[in-house]
Amino acid sequence: MIHPAQNVPAPDVGTGADEMAWIADEYRRIHPTDINALACVTGKPTQKGGLVGRSEATGRGVQYIIREFFRHEDDCIKAGFKGSLKDKRVAIQGLGNVGYHAAKFLQEEDECKIVCVMERNGAIINLDGLDIEKIKQYLYEHGSFEGCNEGKFEANSSDFLCMECDILIPAARENVINESNAQEIKAKLIVEAANGPITFEADELLNERHVTIIPDIMANAGGVAVSYFEWIRNLRHIRFGRLEKRRNAFQFDTLISAIETMTGKDMPEKFKEQFMEGANEIDLVRSGLDDMMSEAYQKIRQSMIENNIPNLRTAAYKVALDRIATSYDSIGL
Repeated sequence: MIHPAQNVPAPDVGTGADEMAWIADEYRRIHPTDINALACVTGKPTQKGGLVGRSEATGRGVQYIIREFFRHEDDCIKAGFKGSLKDKRVAIQGLGNVGYHAAKFLQEEDECKIVCVMERNGAIINLDGLDIEKIKQYLYEHGSFEGCNEGKFEANSSDFLCMECDILIPAARENVINESNAQEIKAKLIVEAANGPITFEADELLNERHVTIIPDIMANAGGVAVSYFEWIRNLRHIRFGRLEKRRNAFQFDTLISAIETMTGKDMPEKFKEQFMEGANEIDLVRSGLDDMMSEAYQKIRQSMIENNIPNLRTAAYKVALDRIATSYDSIGL
């Protein structure tokens, strides 16, 4: 599907960076005078106008929205949590692009225990925590978790949506949580990394049980957000950070010199290097995504509280509809 360059597109299901590059090349062939031709589609390879960090973006956004949830003590208490995100038991359904990156970042950066990963042909369980990189490599080589010594293999993976865990992240198919299993879900927090993994009926049952759900329109928006960043970059024809990188380096160098002069001591080299290196494009992309995901949660949470809305999904719909109404009203519709 070719989109006009003035729109903000995102890669479709079943496509990857190569397919996006083909679409961009074809668009440029049809419209050779369009200076913004690269902006016709996003998710491209970095050497074809793509943005570093796009492939991890949806999974990274899931991590950021969970982090923001745990910054609100009232929300954690309401969901039955104590303490920080560290050591929370996480079960993930689907180890594709989204599930893999969400699991990887939660494990490596937030010290969560990924206790179960479910795939279409079986699940792997380790209550002490799975090594995501190792099981991802094993799955790639063997097509299944069967025989992997990182955990116990179970053939009927769908049963483990109902296992004991703190956070459940359905990151693959829709409708996996439905009337047949909603009453058996034991997770305190469900984060919809897939599109529509909970049916309408199951959503009602889970809300009655006071299970907290971060809905898909919030949780998996990271990919679309970074697609927007890529689109902006293509229209600007300059990479993020290019204009200010050297100026920031000069300022940091001046600051380091001032600190060393005032204290009479040399700053350790590792800190100097971090200051002088400054923010790379991937740092800026992640910073922008973190800000967008955190702000989204805060605004939807605020709407839920102010309007006495019972859950985040309904509050998210209200925020979205209010914005559409405001947009229409501003142009007299």
